Amino acid sequence: MKKLIVGLLVFTCLNGFSQTGEKNFIDQNYIEVTGKSEMEIVPDLIYLKIFLNEKDNKNKLSLPERENIMISALKEIGIDTSRDLSIKDMSSNFKYYLLTKNDILLSKEYQLVVRDGKTASRVFIELEKIGISNVSIDRLDNSKIENYRKEVKVDAIKAAKDKAQSLVTAINQSVGRAIYIQEVEQNFRNGLPGTSNSIMIRGVASGIYGSKAPEPDIDFEKIKIEYSILCRFELK
Repeated sequence: MKKLIVGLLVFTCLNGFSQTGEKNFIDQNYIEVTGKSEMEIVPDLIYLKIFLNEKDNKNKLSLPERENIMISALKEIGIDTSRDLSIKDMSSNFKYYLLTKNDILLSKEYQLVVRDGKTASRVFIELEKIGISNVSIDRLDNSKIENYRKEVKVDAIKAAKDKAQSLVTAINQSVGRAIYIQEVEQNFRNGLPGTSNSIMIRGVASGIYGSKAPEPDIDFEKIKIEYSILCRFELK
């Protein structure tokens, strides 16, 4: 769903030089408007963060053993681990070991990419079954986000011109060519570049991982893209 909004309108008449004698930005009459456009899109790239730690292990399995069990579980639900699972970080408590002479404990952080809420919910359930509960949602994205951004910007410019034309018609004038276009700083949502990092998930309740619990259908909040474009058009 798209929404087109147009901001403040300013008429300015310039005659080559201002009263102070300084040359203005342009030497002709113009109308200035701010056009806005927004779009909500469904995320199709869901980045999950999985953390394995040898210390957090009731069965006393090594990290490689737990990793193999995790990979098998992910493959069982149809995930291509060679493509969608990667290691983000690996560390150990080696420095602490030098001081205490205790066992060295390893930890690994993985990034898993899934493409819909249903698959994400299955990952949470299956990993919980094998004792891996340190799983969280890192961020949301869309594979065609750049195309959508361009579309929203174009719609914002069109909205600005349509509003400018409708306003100047009231004074028996018309809009000419654009003489200035500027993208206004804008905030976005849901973990995308330039967005706030809030991610809302619907459909997951506490205790959902019980053996008899129905498989949840995670409904992610849509990604909202919004742009404002400042435009100045000649007045004819």
